[in-house]
Amino acid sequence: MRLALALIIALTTTPAAAQDADPRAVAASVAQRIRDLYFDANRGDEIANGLEAASKSGAFDQLTDPRDLAAALTTRLKPLDAHFNVVFDPNAPSGPGPAGQPAMRPPAGPNPMERASHFGFRRAEILPGNVGYIELRQFSDINFENPDDPARQAADAALNFVDDADAVIFDLRDNGGGAPSMVGYLSSAFTPADANIYNVFHNRQGVRHEAPAVFHPSPRLDVPVYILISARSGSAAEAFPYTLQSAGRAVIIGERSGGAANPGGMVPAGDGFSIFVSSGSPINPITGTNWEGVGVEPDIPVPSADALARAHAEALRAILSSDPMRRDAEWALQALQPTPVVDLTDFAGVYSDRTVVVVQDTLHVLAGRRPPVVLAPLGDDLFTVVGDPSRRYQFSRDGAGRVIAFDAVSLGGPGQRARRTD
Repeated sequence: MRLALALIIALTTTPAAAQDADPRAVAASVAQRIRDLYFDANRGDEIANGLEAASKSGAFDQLTDPRDLAAALTTRLKPLDAHFNVVFDPNAPSGPGPAGQPAMRPPAGPNPMERASHFGFRRAEILPGNVGYIELRQFSDINFENPDDPARQAADAALNFVDDADAVIFDLRDNGGGAPSMVGYLSSAFTPADANIYNVFHNRQGVRHEAPAVFHPSPRLDVPVYILISARSGSAAEAFPYTLQSAGRAVIIGERSGGAANPGGMVPAGDGFSIFVSSGSPINPITGTNWEGVGVEPDIPVPSADALARAHAEALRAILSSDPMRRDAEWALQALQPTPVVDLTDFAGVYSDRTVVVVQDTLHVLAGRRPPVVLAPLGDDLFTVVGDPSRRYQFSRDGAGRVIAFDAVSLGGPGQRARRTD
């Protein structure tokens, strides 16, 4: 009885298996959506014809599971336009929609998920040396007709936070794209109003400009700007670095981006299938082209995991080049340099009310219940405080070379001295 009851519960709680798809019918419907809506009608016909020919040859006949079929169609189409993506949703509308229906747009008003994610602005902070840092995970759409648009307010809040920074870093390494309106607005925060730098999107109806309807009111025209990218950066997350790179206003650091230039949206293809169709293609007025299929090439190519440290160092060097007396930038840059190899056991011991211990390649200064102060060597018995390069510890030795004391110093001047007591 219990086994029978368990089987009944399992059967009623397990999601229903997807219905078998008709691969040729689905491929034909997907091809027709491309033929109807792709921004370049001739190219759309060519892509659709190729997909139909592959289908008629039996390329998809064995893929009756709609999820597998959607994946195979995506694999077939994506090399032809990096935005192509076929998905299956059993709850999607059953009909394909009118032949001339444009790519679907998000509903009017802010998306609750976008609001919960702060419209893509994941983090804004000031790095050592007064370098601003903004991590942006998506480019949310701005309604410029609404002066209180929340996406624009989020952008302004992030920009205002780094307004007094001496350099600004944008981190787009985990940003898959979004809306051209945010790209244009953020670009206008670092370029002259009405500058001829913005992409022009060409579609079947004409052209659409990426220039924002409202420019940032107080652009910073001289502050150094660095943008971090990776192979995951796509679409709008490529438009932003491409625009500022072409305009000579940003240094791009990291790995070549994904190469998805053509914007558009998801459109229904019937029977639960939808396809992302590119409804436009950008042309940059400076380069005369875009990044489709090739990606944005970084000015400083480094592994994406190392891009932030490299950008921080580049920003600090730029600050020092304009003001060599900036000791905060100097100390912060030195803390980013490779750590010299030293025998840390010389420094372990008891210093007044502090105890210094070796933990892997660092020293930990312990004082009662306080969190440890972690030190990394800079050379010549000098250590930086990890995470706060404005603080340092200088150790002293006696004539025999034994470490006998340390002085805690900061940008504000000398601090506490502690003599060794063990």
